Amino acid sequence: MQKTSDINVVETRPLPSPAALLAELPKTELQAEFVTRARREIHRLIFTDDKRFLLIIGPCSIHDLGAGRDYAQRLAMLSREVSDRVMVVMRVYFEKPRTTVGWKGLVMDPHLDGSHDIAAGLRLGRSFLRDVLDLGLPTATEFLDPITPQYVADLVCWGAIGARTTESQTHRQMASGLSMPLGFKNGTDGSFTAAVNAIKAASQPQTFLGISLDGAASAIVTRGNPACHVVLRGGAAGPNYSPAHITQTEQLLAGAKLPKSILVDCSHDNSAKKPELQPDVLRALLDQIAAGNTSIMGAMIESNLGAGNQAFPQPKESLRYGVSITDGCIDWPTTESLVRELHARLASRFR
Repeated sequence: MQKTSDINVVETRPLPSPAALLAELPKTELQAEFVTRARREIHRLIFTDDKRFLLIIGPCSIHDLGAGRDYAQRLAMLSREVSDRVMVVMRVYFEKPRTTVGWKGLVMDPHLDGSHDIAAGLRLGRSFLRDVLDLGLPTATEFLDPITPQYVADLVCWGAIGARTTESQTHRQMASGLSMPLGFKNGTDGSFTAAVNAIKAASQPQTFLGISLDGAASAIVTRGNPACHVVLRGGAAGPNYSPAHITQTEQLLAGAKLPKSILVDCSHDNSAKKPELQPDVLRALLDQIAAGNTSIMGAMIESNLGAGNQAFPQPKESLRYGVSITDGCIDWPTTESLVRELHARLASRFR
């Protein structure tokens, strides 16, 4: 019989079921309690009059676990120093959307050699999340593949749906079943409507195709995720964090009967993809807060041990330690200074 399917499939590699991986690398009772508490605190910052500032900060992506742990240890110490006014959550991003082709993240290619050992990537990602939680740092990640959450979502305190996938029905359905507060980024064109529509869709019950913890193809039925909010990251037309843009977003949220809670991504098109401009974006947000704005509840910053980024692929032994192989980041000294500046400038909110 003439073959009509899998014509372009070269290989099918079995993966462990989510249940098997969770049993192999279980979360501890302390980790479970910490995740639950961190999610509750993040929810409070987003949706109530809690005056603390939510700061999602860390590498664009994790590719070197040693450097990632080094960064996490430094951030954990810094977070304790500012915790009365700033809730620091570490970016632990393992999946990277690509405009065309390129390295797709630790889960998809953990060895950085094109071998795409996804089983090892899932193990390494889950282990790294446990390490970060053990430092007392809440974790944040972007969910890209709809199967990945079954393997790692129990260790994630805040999640994101990216600009390329905010309009995706698959991702809106997936978000409706996730258990943590979650931000939808505006579309790559900079418009807010897609993110607002995504929040509304994800808050509703959904039924969709997925896999069970045992790895079986299943119809997943959700009750909806009530803890979704908008993330402004700029777009093709330029930045969208100005007072006029914030007001426009507030009006759109109010018209959709959604809470006026806005988190601003200081990277991407909001900084013209120049990482060194991220501090200026954060300072502009703080100016708006000082002028009385109450809807800006947090920000996201891409930060690493070293500044900028480096070309990839290249031999692993040639990679510079602590420097991103995806988007450029600010370095650690700049990060320390900026977080302390943020803490100092928020003092007036607590008088």
